[in-house]
Amino acid sequence: MIEYLIDSVEQLQMSCSISVFYFFICERKYSMADIIRLLPDNIANQIAAGEVIQRPASAVKELLENAVDAGATLIKLFIKDAGKQLIMISDNGSGMSDTDARMSFERHATSKLKTADDLFNITTKGFRGEALASIAAIAQVELKSKQAEAKVGTRLQISGSEFEFQEPVACSDGTSIAVKNLFYNTPARRNFLKSNSVETSHILEEFQRVALAHPEISFSYFIDDNEIMKLESGNLRKRLVAILGNSYNEKLVPLELESTIVTISGFVVKPEFSRKTRGEQYFFLNNRFIKNSYLHHAVQGAYADLLPDGSHPSYFINLTVNPQSIDVNIHPTKTEVKFEDEKSIYAILRSCVKQSLGKYNVAPSLSFENESSLEFTNPPKAEFIKAPTIKIDTTYNPFSSSNASKMHRHSNFEQEGSEREQNNIRHAASIYEGLPEREGEKQQLPVEQVEQEKFENPTTPAFQIGTQFIITKIKSGMVIIDQQLAAERILFEKHLKNIRSQNNVSQQLLFPQTIDLSPSEFVMLTEFMSDLKLLGFEMEEFGQNTFVIRGIPSNINESEVLQTLHYLLENIRNGESDISLVKNERMARLMAQNLSLKSKRALSQIEIQSFINDLFSCENPFYTPTGKSTLVNLSLDEIATKFK
Repeated sequence: MIEYLIDSVEQLQMSCSISVFYFFICERKYSMADIIRLLPDNIANQIAAGEVIQRPASAVKELLENAVDAGATLIKLFIKDAGKQLIMISDNGSGMSDTDARMSFERHATSKLKTADDLFNITTKGFRGEALASIAAIAQVELKSKQAEAKVGTRLQISGSEFEFQEPVACSDGTSIAVKNLFYNTPARRNFLKSNSVETSHILEEFQRVALAHPEISFSYFIDDNEIMKLESGNLRKRLVAILGNSYNEKLVPLELESTIVTISGFVVKPEFSRKTRGEQYFFLNNRFIKNSYLHHAVQGAYADLLPDGSHPSYFINLTVNPQSIDVNIHPTKTEVKFEDEKSIYAILRSCVKQSLGKYNVAPSLSFENESSLEFTNPPKAEFIKAPTIKIDTTYNPFSSSNASKMHRHSNFEQEGSEREQNNIRHAASIYEGLPEREGEKQQLPVEQVEQEKFENPTTPAFQIGTQFIITKIKSGMVIIDQQLAAERILFEKHLKNIRSQNNVSQQLLFPQTIDLSPSEFVMLTEFMSDLKLLGFEMEEFGQNTFVIRGIPSNINESEVLQTLHYLLENIRNGESDISLVKNERMARLMAQNLSLKSKRALSQIEIQSFINDLFSCENPFYTPTGKSTLVNLSLDEIATKFK
């Protein structure tokens, strides 16, 4: 049978096409059972939805971009239950006909592309035709749309990719689309969503990205029927101030450059207003938000020697290039882009940012012609100025009897001091008699054995190397403590203890501080108000997006309040790996991480000993809350091997 089939195949290959060969095999039924089938539309749409719609913010992004592509000048966003219950967007754009409204929910149905060449000249936000089909596959969707020349609009409803009905309806010009019960038919994906505060912050981030890319469009944002943000049309500076607060008006440095390769506009923030997190860094390419680490490095390089260690610049930069020189079709979210000439854009961008920082006197400069503090004048009486002189004792003889006796006494004093020092070291070493050495091994001691020491004796020899490490001696070698990591453990347990006992220590401010926050930070701060109070913050709302602070934790300064709050809120929003922790532990960890960054400083001997005692008073002094080692042990044998 097999030989007959092979002979038949050879004959067909000589005289027939591959399609005829396939038909011959099927007709003679010599093939195995078929296992490849086309997926049903509802399953295919759910798979696509997994790539396009990962969370409520993804649906918000797609719907907002559709509204922008429709030519809307007014867009409203309504959110309930962090987008899980309702996401509704209404616009005054061009609207859709009855047929277009129905076709828009089919996969790969789009009005943006007509030929294959259009893929290399994309000027719209969307172009694949997957967003609405993906959303309809995992939610209950109701759409209302009307064109300006039409007398009535159309209303249709789809649930889980299944079309339910379509009917005429009276509605205003434009489109309104409501997404209800997101992920209702994929409960596993719904369970993977984060807390409402985190999901809401992601939605607000997507809203801000579209709003910043299009300052000429008016936007409104509602959460649970409360208007959180209302943005009037205007320029980019006005939009930035409306979103991030009035204080940003004085922080912005404008960018403006035009070349044959790229046109650059936007703003960077002055170095003194840098932040410990990377939250406010926006690149827009042809009015589309993108992420690009290579271009970020260009901006970071322009700030060289202007930023403190661990700080990051904020920027809002628009890049305009020829659409044919980029490829935006490489990622489902369309936030990654390939450039035809990325190196040239890198060099131009870095030069533009550096020039703007210098032009607006942000970078330090010194003019010897105009600097008044460098003006020198002669004193009224020049005779009072005398050149310094050096006196030499020509009669000094180090070998004379009188000088020799002085040197002998000095030598005895040094010897006595050395003996006293050795006695102190031997006395300190006697504290650690209880530490046995590991037999048969030349490895470092287990850190658990160090806990027996407790470093309770103030005469324990300890000293600081730079501002990063503390070294102290034990009987079997020495212990090296990382100052910052150890401080993180100490602060974490301190804050966690205060939170659990609700015994917060707060220092009252003589003059209360008023801080302006972005709307996203304001929403998150309102939710975490009770937790911040347990940390030592005493604050209350003081108008829209504004808080007045009356008390702060005892271990931070007044000048660090805003920076600390920014750090906490930014890490709560982005620290998704910590969401599984208890909220109290997460807040204590973030406070410890932020405050430990300042621990790298010179310490006195008393401070060193107190620091060591605080560390070994912790429940787990050997590891940070994130699992990093706070100290290492070096045995005498390990030290000896370094000299072999």
